[in-house]
Amino acid sequence: METVRVAALQMRSGMDPARNAADFEALVREAAGKGAVYVQSPEMTGALVRDRAALEVLLKPEADDIIARKAAALAGELGIFVHVGSTAIARPDGKVANRGFVFGPDGSKLATYDKIHMFDVDLDNGESWRESATYEPGKVSTVVDLPFGRLGMAVCYDLRFPQLFRAQALEGAQILTVPAAFTRQTGEAHWHVLQRARAIENGAFVIAAAQGGVHEDGRETYGHSLIVDPWGRVLAEADHDEPAVVIADLDIAASAAARAKVPNLKNGREFRVEASGAQTQQRQAS
Repeated sequence: METVRVAALQMRSGMDPARNAADFEALVREAAGKGAVYVQSPEMTGALVRDRAALEVLLKPEADDIIARKAAALAGELGIFVHVGSTAIARPDGKVANRGFVFGPDGSKLATYDKIHMFDVDLDNGESWRESATYEPGKVSTVVDLPFGRLGMAVCYDLRFPQLFRAQALEGAQILTVPAAFTRQTGEAHWHVLQRARAIENGAFVIAAAQGGVHEDGRETYGHSLIVDPWGRVLAEADHDEPAVVIADLDIAASAAARAKVPNLKNGREFRVEASGAQTQQRQAS
């Protein structure tokens, strides 16, 4: 059986990319020192900046982004896989991407993913977000083959769209990833149950590195970075919102074992939805 040690980094990114890059480097080195060969950082590793004008001052194209360059260098130096959960990237067309990266042990870029689902929500107590006002949504779901397994990439709000993870699982992904900056309000309500659900329904590991605590731009994120096994068991968790390194050993064969016990990936069937009843008839008449 092939076992791999992985790490999820919990961060509290602020508004200074250079300082965030230094914090990121320290956590990557700590994880590698503990034997992790795959290390994942949270969403918006480079900077959490709510104001669009302030963010634009910090934006760099991918080739010049401090986090992407730091991750590539660390991956090459330490001989590990480094997955930047995401960071804000200036696109050539003038738009902004919420982009994740995976770098290999030689420092080469293996994959990128632009967040597909935009966090446009209105929560209780006046908390409101319009991610689509800043970021251009991606259109492609990404899976990447690593020596120890196939990995699916996603970011934060994608977690609420199970069809994305099902598609990745059907493409053979045994490891699903959800680097995030979940709000405290939504995290307290839904973080654990959604992560475990995605693992259970797809028979896959889920690695979810998170932002945590009160940030410089005023937002508060939930923390509680998680690593979940294909049976829905939490293997490791940062049970708080402070910066941390969360480590777990994954037996990749457990994915195939879970899928053999409950073969729902094979048992899915095509269907259509037909509405009926008084309300349906009233809508049709109007």
